[in-house]
Amino acid sequence: MTKDKSEIRSKKKQPWAWYFYDWANSSYAVVVLAGFFPVFFKQYWDTASSAELSTFHLGLTNSAASLLVVLLAPMIGAVADQMGRKTRLLGAFAALGLVMTGALYWVGQGHWQIASVLFVVSFLGFAGGNIIYDSLLAEIAAEGDMERISATGYAFGYLGSGLLFAFDVYMTLHPSAFGLAGSAQAVRLSFLSVALWWGVFSGPVLLMPSAPGAGPRAEKKSLSQSIRGAFRQLYQTFTEIRCLREVSLFLFAYWLYIDGVHTIIRMAVDYGLALGLGSDSLIKALLITQFVGFPAAWLYGLFGQKVGAKNGIITGIGAYILITVAATQMQTAAGFFTMAVAIGLVQGGVQALSRAFYARIIPAGKSAEFFGFYNMLGKFAAVIGPMVVGWSSVLWGSRYGILSIAVLLVAGGLLLVTVNETRAKELARRL
Repeated sequence: MTKDKSEIRSKKKQPWAWYFYDWANSSYAVVVLAGFFPVFFKQYWDTASSAELSTFHLGLTNSAASLLVVLLAPMIGAVADQMGRKTRLLGAFAALGLVMTGALYWVGQGHWQIASVLFVVSFLGFAGGNIIYDSLLAEIAAEGDMERISATGYAFGYLGSGLLFAFDVYMTLHPSAFGLAGSAQAVRLSFLSVALWWGVFSGPVLLMPSAPGAGPRAEKKSLSQSIRGAFRQLYQTFTEIRCLREVSLFLFAYWLYIDGVHTIIRMAVDYGLALGLGSDSLIKALLITQFVGFPAAWLYGLFGQKVGAKNGIITGIGAYILITVAATQMQTAAGFFTMAVAIGLVQGGVQALSRAFYARIIPAGKSAEFFGFYNMLGKFAAVIGPMVVGWSSVLWGSRYGILSIAVLLVAGGLLLVTVNETRAKELARRL
């Protein structure tokens, strides 16, 4: 009886531990990925290049990072399922990401190539950890609660990363208050702050007393045994995905529409710079997105529970299309702030409901391997998006380059409409 009560308490704590990993690693997504890295890349590491060439270098760096994850994501998911204790592998990827992020502090002015390499490896740590983190959703949440728990995770991520980002922005705007030589040193220190924040708040999920395995295949194996088994499992998983028509349709739709979401996140600051907006205004806009996103993501999860995850995603895609079209007419900082509010209202919701919807339609006990393919397609989309925006900006200007994203959003939304959740669940239960 005592053991049963202990297990119940442990289960209740697991979502909170899971939430705090989003609080921890979202600092990388905001402070590094969307915030300081693109600004610092153009204004410190790649100052010798023209604005257009610097945008190309930034897009190339983002695409290279995403391509590496595309190649490794299915294997990461399969190895996680084979090893049986996912949190150990999650901890290894988190360590890789935070160490490489902290190393950006020591990259000197003009050395954009070194900054790019460190960024690519840090992104592998970030994305590899997220594959395992996302897969845990299916194992800590009941089916009827997936939207709420997934969205709450994103809400925690918005709040935690927003708080750290606000501190780093203040430090950058007022470096003398911290005894720093200037804003460049403050930005470099912000990379160290992300590494520390990521490491400290990853503790709860890494110390979860009963880190779930991968169902019947979750016997503990050595890394070498897990890798050998993962190759066999990858072929089996790929075959299963081909047989699960609705899962395949959703993955293709996700690949298209998440391209727009990720590209907007990554290239928004660069787009604002190209339009002549000040970097201070752009950083403040990112802060607005974070603090709007905190309650919005949680409320969007409740909205998804009421109308269904698929309908919630489609609503968000429609909002993103309107945002993209409106961005072509944006000329002032006020317009950029308005766009930041609009993105904050839907960004976390689209991502959270996508994760929850996918967790619902995949076979039980195979979450990590299936989420490996899910994350692979998400990152493969990010290989295409930044490059398309970069080349379109060179050929037609930044204002029309951003409009290229709308095509992918429309295509993904239309394909998502065809996915039948009921049929998907029936097919998944047969495996």
